[in-house]
Amino acid sequence: MKIYNTLTKQKEEFVPLEEGKVKMYVCGPTVYNLIHIGNARPMIVFDTVRRYMEHKGLEVNFVSNFTDVDDKIIKKAMEEGVDAQIISERYIEECKKDMEGLNVKPATTHPLATKEIDGMVDMISTLIKKRYAYPAADGTVYYRTRSFQGYGKLSHKNLDDLQGGNRSLLVSGEEQKEDPLDFVLWKPRKAGEPAWHSPWCDGRPGWHIECSVMSKKYLGEEIDIHAGGEDLIFPHHENEIAQSEAANGKTFARYWMHNAFLNIDNKKMSKSAGNFFTVRDISKKYDLQVLRFFMLSAHYRSPLNFSADLMEAAKNGLERIRTAAERLQELIAKATLSELRESEEISLKEAEKFWEKFEEAMEDDFNTADAIAAIFELVKFSNTNADSESSKVYIQALYRQLTEMADICGLILESRKEILDQDIEALIQERQEARKAKNFARADEIRQQLLEQGIILEDTREGVKWKRA
Repeated sequence: MKIYNTLTKQKEEFVPLEEGKVKMYVCGPTVYNLIHIGNARPMIVFDTVRRYMEHKGLEVNFVSNFTDVDDKIIKKAMEEGVDAQIISERYIEECKKDMEGLNVKPATTHPLATKEIDGMVDMISTLIKKRYAYPAADGTVYYRTRSFQGYGKLSHKNLDDLQGGNRSLLVSGEEQKEDPLDFVLWKPRKAGEPAWHSPWCDGRPGWHIECSVMSKKYLGEEIDIHAGGEDLIFPHHENEIAQSEAANGKTFARYWMHNAFLNIDNKKMSKSAGNFFTVRDISKKYDLQVLRFFMLSAHYRSPLNFSADLMEAAKNGLERIRTAAERLQELIAKATLSELRESEEISLKEAEKFWEKFEEAMEDDFNTADAIAAIFELVKFSNTNADSESSKVYIQALYRQLTEMADICGLILESRKEILDQDIEALIQERQEARKAKNFARADEIRQQLLEQGIILEDTREGVKWKRA
């Protein structure tokens, strides 16, 4: 199995630290709103990496965090006049609903930044003792970027080139820094913000220290794979390396994996440009399995362009696979001959070449585009070679191969025609909010929408109850 390592800029044979086990950390979202389709790409990509490794018999300890304290969360809380924790808890639950819709498996552990503050204080204290960090007069703690010899090895940036002042490294209080390139580990509390006690001041951690601490706690000082979107390479992942390796005295991660950007109609996604889509937006038009299929239709390191035409193509492609699976199920139900014929044994050996192509693609830096091409070849083969005269054992073998290949990609071959429980609950919540706002027309519209899908609502003293008709 070969993985392209961002650190070395080449494909390398994957050899885990411990035979048969994989320690993998993937940076998760900052939970201040519904996740957008750009957030969904790394979720889908690295879930598929995990699934393939598990298919190969590896035990994967998969950790993906939620950043639940951040400027954006605090701003949202202030706008709504609620505690920041209310915002983060709300959108963690919404994120989990979208992950379920995308068939992204829950992580082994989903740590929360706010639950790991003590560990962050400890690591910052260690960095200060080792003279990699220093507190300023106001209680801000900075990391001495130049003190870490290997700084820039992941992003392949030169420190001298950065001296001009990369904005992603600059923060308020520049005059307190020993060097413009130093970055924040801990910052003082501002009015109205959540804060925790530390030896330097009451405040909260900088963003980068979170993942260094959570990775260490749940996976150990040295891990196999650290992954995320390519926008995290610098400065986030570069700073994680500096923090972790300085504090622990060990290599932080052996393999670094990064997915490329997702564009919308060949443009960068942004709210101001009007081309910003949440996963929830897409779910109103498509089964989220279509979005997953679309994301896997290109190699994860290739930029991916999202458009209505490409989503329709993905919808048709997934439907073609599902139709083939449904056909095989129907043939299994009707098959009368149970024993495998000699010609069918030969045919199944021929079908094995699609497994070989699939695994060859996945072993080559998880080339899901070629893996899906192998699935389509199997679809064509089964459509041509399985019919009403085929034995049940033969058809079952083809069906099993098709569903196993799809499952590794996280693709569910049963069409999701029924409205999901999570979508029902979301609509009920929207209806409740509409009623509070005295928007009774919208509330009635939602009730009717659910009724048309066989969902009956009942307003009771204990709240809204629902059942399927």
